[in-house]
Amino acid sequence: MKNIKNISTRAILLGGLALGLYSCVEDDDSTTNTGVDVVIQNVKLDLNQFRKADAGVMMQAFYWDVEPRGAWYDEVSSKIDDWAASGVNRIWLPAPGKGQSGGFSMGYDPSDYFDVGEFDQQGSVETRFGSRAELESLIQKSHSKNIEVVADIVMGHNSGGGLQENPFRPGDTEVYSLFNEDNGNASGKFNRSYEHFHPNDIHDNDEQALFFEKTDLCHDQQYVQDWLWGRDDSVAEFYKSLGFDGWRFDYVKSFAPKWVTAWNDKVGGFSVGENFDGNEQVLKDWVDASGSPAFDFACFYRLDETLDRAKDLTALGDAGNMLRKLDPDNAVTFTANHDTEKDPNPDNRISYANKLLAYSYILTHDGYPTIFYSDYENDSFKGKLKDLILIYNTIATGDVEVLVANENEYIMRRNGTGSNPGLILYMNISSNTKQYEVSTNWNNRRLADYANNSKATPVTDGSGNTTIYAPGKSFTIWSIAQ
Repeated sequence: MKNIKNISTRAILLGGLALGLYSCVEDDDSTTNTGVDVVIQNVKLDLNQFRKADAGVMMQAFYWDVEPRGAWYDEVSSKIDDWAASGVNRIWLPAPGKGQSGGFSMGYDPSDYFDVGEFDQQGSVETRFGSRAELESLIQKSHSKNIEVVADIVMGHNSGGGLQENPFRPGDTEVYSLFNEDNGNASGKFNRSYEHFHPNDIHDNDEQALFFEKTDLCHDQQYVQDWLWGRDDSVAEFYKSLGFDGWRFDYVKSFAPKWVTAWNDKVGGFSVGENFDGNEQVLKDWVDASGSPAFDFACFYRLDETLDRAKDLTALGDAGNMLRKLDPDNAVTFTANHDTEKDPNPDNRISYANKLLAYSYILTHDGYPTIFYSDYENDSFKGKLKDLILIYNTIATGDVEVLVANENEYIMRRNGTGSNPGLILYMNISSNTKQYEVSTNWNNRRLADYANNSKATPVTDGSGNTTIYAPGKSFTIWSIAQ
């Protein structure tokens, strides 16, 4: 336990004896003082009284190559009660249809969109995640806890069909573009052939970047539109009938944003696009064109840059370098996903050591945060993430105002709304405890750190000024106490 300097005499007098016990100490190591901890907890407010009307975060309910194979839906179902209690209001599941890899597929090699674990093809009946009955049971349980379920939609490319000649590719017979009851599409719905892919009699390719060139679906073909979303028995309507409430569109760079608009116009629900791009204006342009929110890759890369590569928080204070700064209502923020966590390039993922710092950012700022399964279910992170989700769902409200952004420190104030007091986030990436005098919206109020990383309880003066603290390589989140 280390003493913190420069605590004002006025603050100690205002706090009385109890304040004298703990407002002048800062826990920046593993030492604890049980009596002090009890007093601090007693002064904290129950944040649930400030729960926001739109409270909730999304859980990405999978990671790459989930185990156990064939039982993942049941595994997720066992987590629903805890996630609901923690403040999760949506879960994002992997693409539900049968992939070319059958029971090994993570869903990103779609073969039969209508086989969600009931047809014997591609080497298995169940998908990697389980059976149709297990999927429907998981959705029903989620709904019983007021959690919506988001399906991953892969409609840019297909895999696992039969070999056929494509006359629009002279001499190129290696085209696996035949999907029917005998070739990767046992359901018999949305049978496909070469004319439904690129190139075809409409054009060689659409205006977007191709991913799997030979089996890149052509959405300009009316047949493709009809089966994906237009018909009453389309893929979209089928997934909606299973109980899905929303959609995560995979790799939207491979097809025009108007097709996302068309899907959403037909079946509605929450949606978010994976536009894998660190340029905030590219993301904003896609949001405007599609009418759908997007994952804020610009925010992800700014956090990776400042926390890991540059080790300098200054850029977090720049205006407009994230989607959440340009369009917070349509920014879905995140610190990790199934792709970033398996990427061997360290510049494409946030380090383990800085994960909680990154989460402290997205769970105090505007935007709609996503929690990654492997982070939440990590015992080293789970308790802190529960604290942060509660903070996001309650006092992370009001205008965002950056007070400090320098090499080692980032301090941000949410100004609150009405009776909701808001908060102040203090991130510190140096090795030592830091303190900073700030101006708050709270006059003559005792404060506490609701992130539970500091035992200090500073008091503001009549003008709202006080000194706040953050341990080294950590963060604190301040708001009013009793």
